[in-house]
Amino acid sequence: MDNTRKFVGRLIFAVLTGRKTVREAISLFPDTKDKNIECAYHALVHYEADEDLRYQDFEYREEQDDYLEFIAQTLTEGKELPRNIIADYEEYYSGIARPWQKGVKGFFKEFLRFINT
Repeated sequence: MDNTRKFVGRLIFAVLTGRKTVREAISLFPDTKDKNIECAYHALVHYEADEDLRYQDFEYREEQDDYLEFIAQTLTEGKELPRNIIADYEEYYSGIARPWQKGVKGFFKEFLRFINT
């Protein structure tokens, strides 16, 4: 599990340094039930969703970058994130989104997932 956290920490650093886009990074996230990794996933999704706000508000951008850097550093060290950070994203922890499978099987899988929500 520590290696998985370290990998995710490196993905976040790659986003922060411009070596990967958020979409590239989240497509590489491992499928796991580790709340630390799910938290990092949702923090990156939130980071991308706030793109317009980040360009308008320098202080918000700095705060969000520092927050993600803290998450990345903690995970890179293989440690657990503080409980309050994990709790901030807990309502979104239905797992990590995965791309659709192509074909009829993928359609029905997503359709069934949709009607269960």
